[in-house]
Amino acid sequence: RPVEGRKGGSGMTKKLQHIFALSEKGAKDLVKAVFWCFVCNLALMFPVGAVLFTVQHLLGCLEGGGSPTDGFWLYVGFALVVLILLFVLHWFQYASLYIATYRESANRRVSLAETLRRLPLSFFGNRDLSDLTSTMIADCSSLDQMFSHYVPQLFASVGSTLVIGVCMFACDWRMALAVLWVVPVAVALTAGSKKIQDAFGTKNILNKRAVADCIQEGLETIRDIKACHRQERYLGDLEAKLSAMEGSSIRSELATGVFVCSAQAFLRLGLATTVLTGGALLLAGELSFLYFLGFLFAAARLYDPLGVVLQNIAATFNTKLQIERMRSILEQPVQTGTEDFRPNRYDITFDHVSFAYREGAGVLEDVSFTARQGEVTALIGPSGGGKSTLAQLLLRFYEPQAGSIRIGGVDIRDIPPDRLADLVAYVFQDSVLFTDTIENNIRMGNTAATMAEVEQAAKNAGIHEVIQALPKGY
Repeated sequence: RPVEGRKGGSGMTKKLQHIFALSEKGAKDLVKAVFWCFVCNLALMFPVGAVLFTVQHLLGCLEGGGSPTDGFWLYVGFALVVLILLFVLHWFQYASLYIATYRESANRRVSLAETLRRLPLSFFGNRDLSDLTSTMIADCSSLDQMFSHYVPQLFASVGSTLVIGVCMFACDWRMALAVLWVVPVAVALTAGSKKIQDAFGTKNILNKRAVADCIQEGLETIRDIKACHRQERYLGDLEAKLSAMEGSSIRSELATGVFVCSAQAFLRLGLATTVLTGGALLLAGELSFLYFLGFLFAAARLYDPLGVVLQNIAATFNTKLQIERMRSILEQPVQTGTEDFRPNRYDITFDHVSFAYREGAGVLEDVSFTARQGEVTALIGPSGGGKSTLAQLLLRFYEPQAGSIRIGGVDIRDIPPDRLADLVAYVFQDSVLFTDTIENNIRMGNTAATMAEVEQAAKNAGIHEVIQALPKGY
């Protein structure tokens, strides 16, 4: 599937792309999700309005000597309107939040795979398999959770709280203060613990990666471990890493829980101050019963999304490392090509090429030669002299530190990697068989090859008779 570009957009879109490692469309979808979450948070006040409308109507009926049941169908109709409105708004929220999030999730995984495909092997030499696997699977899953449950609701809750707070102050500033004074204190308590939560969260993630590395190492070297009777030592090392991970997980959860739960508990003090302030004003005749009831209901509805905000702040803190790891891959310079490569000849020229896998440990230094089209060029030398390295440089598995390599007079850095792979055939020293049939292994280089072509390739390699002698042949 095509991968949507990760660059472009303007202003806020670019900023969101960078902060959260999103594609341009993912950043726009995030803005849309925040908007609908914001609207739905405000819509949660509709039931409060419905209750106040019903109470006001009932009080009017009682004062006028009418029967409360006179407006029964009016109450039912009003409640149905509110329910339908909430359903429609949450329908749009679901589409813009969850569907868009998992569409971006698929795009993120494809973008990672596409980026990894276009990176030189030197990148993989500095990263281990378990680390990349963790980024592709665990980190992506964490970000899925973050963008479907944390970030949009966080921004939306902040916005809706500000709007509702302004409305409260417009109605009665004393009651608004009684409801809202706990909000900045609770948020500061959670946000102020960021460094502590970051420290514990980062330690926990690093310990999880250490366990993944140890398991991956065991899977890759299981034969050597058994042959050398190192099972006990390996399992002891794994047990130590698992214990460290368990301890760091508990400490990380405890650090987050202490601050978040304390902030949420403090938030509920607002209900007490709302009741006390409202009761005092009600007794003094400075507040109507209906307004008092409205502020109580509004406070109860307001604190629910705010409690989620406090949880989301902590969760967002803990995903910072995953985003940085994701960004470190997506922002790696990939191998590209700029020219439409159509040379008249295919001479291969190494011009003063120098290369080292590690700094200070040079493999090739100032190598120059030309392998001419139509001729056989043999590179002869001792093991470790750099013969295989020259072939790998030709395929751009690695980039030389100095000099240039040209095919038909064109620098291979100007040839698109896919086009270069079409031009150069490489027979590796290490034989690799995929877990599949012999037929499909031979066909790996050309999936459209016929059975006759597969057999001819085997005959050319001198193994056709050996394959036919096997119980199931090809």
